[in-house]
Amino acid sequence: MITGTEDAMHIHALRLSPGEDLRLSLDELARRENLEAACILNCVGSLHRALLRFADRDGASELGGPLEIICLSGTLSRHGGHYHLAVADSTGRVTGGHLLVGCEVRTTAEIVVGELPGLSFRREPDPATGYRELVIRPGRADRRER
Repeated sequence: MITGTEDAMHIHALRLSPGEDLRLSLDELARRENLEAACILNCVGSLHRALLRFADRDGASELGGPLEIICLSGTLSRHGGHYHLAVADSTGRVTGGHLLVGCEVRTTAEIVVGELPGLSFRREPDPATGYRELVIRPGRADRRER
């Protein structure tokens, strides 16, 4: 375990507008803000549609909307992100999975992200799983190093 305690968490808040892509917007935030390590703290909003990858499946599954965002969780880094999304349809049925590109915001998505100082998240191939998995390292402690 690596603990980042060099500085207080820095908060980023953003509101996405209709038509914006949820996944692409998160990845863009990580690149634009040069985030080494961050996590989703909160997200509320709605989607026209969601593209999710379900557990142990290779392809995308599309859910038609309107959909309410129930939960968005994940880790962000300029080196790559990993996100999971749960949405509810108009009957209240909840479906969740791995967030893919193609989740189009319907009315809004209000997102709060916490930047984790002193840590760096990377995605590297893991021979045990066959996927690019999270590797946590000590990172820069000062945001001014950007």
